[in-house]
Amino acid sequence: MSTIVPSPVTAAVVVLLALLGATVALLGHLGHARGIVVACLRAAVQLGAVALIIVWAVQRSLAVAAFVLIMYGVASLTAGRRITSGRAVRWAAVPVAAGTLPVLVLLVGTGTVPLKGITLIPVAGILLGGCLTATALAGRRAVEELVQRRGEVEAALSLGMSERDAALEICRPAAAQALVPALDQTSTVGLVTLPGAFVGMLLGGASPIQAGVVQFVVLVALLAAEATAVLVTVELAAQGRFPARR
Repeated sequence: MSTIVPSPVTAAVVVLLALLGATVALLGHLGHARGIVVACLRAAVQLGAVALIIVWAVQRSLAVAAFVLIMYGVASLTAGRRITSGRAVRWAAVPVAAGTLPVLVLLVGTGTVPLKGITLIPVAGILLGGCLTATALAGRRAVEELVQRRGEVEAALSLGMSERDAALEICRPAAAQALVPALDQTSTVGLVTLPGAFVGMLLGGASPIQAGVVQFVVLVALLAAEATAVLVTVELAAQGRFPARR
């Protein structure tokens, strides 16, 4: 067997793993036991639906564009809800787009990524997912720092700094930590982790060299996209676009 196949055993193992994660969270008082179960159920339903949709969409340009836009909308909404509440969640769409769009245009424009649905959808999804995580982490850290250290911001204002500059001085170092997961993944690839693109290419019959090149391009592209997303998120937080939750 060269890959994981659907079977009763596979289903049973997945259920046991989901229950294990939820049980650990419950017994450890981590507060996410229900969230783990819900996330696993959603993943099963969504992946099943997406698998069927992609088979139909990859052959139709308009369907590919619509699929990518839906992914962008969901990524932006999810990131925004992690940072703030109310109408302000819409601002998360800016860093997600700022990180994803230029990198995707460069990859497609140079021919590095073929302009085909079968490659465009997964690459766009990887970039959007990375920018979602980076935006959410950077935004939450920035907002938390600005709330907890409001006295330091006011002290900087009293010294003549602008509201934006004072806020940046406080929130930027903490928010920049959102890049650490991407940096760790890139620097340890092949030694600790074998990411999905690499494994997927191998399972699909590609040579190890081809799989390595694809994974390297994806990792570097992710770093560029996430760095941009974090930068824009910090700027928006400093401008007060992400108010603290009430």
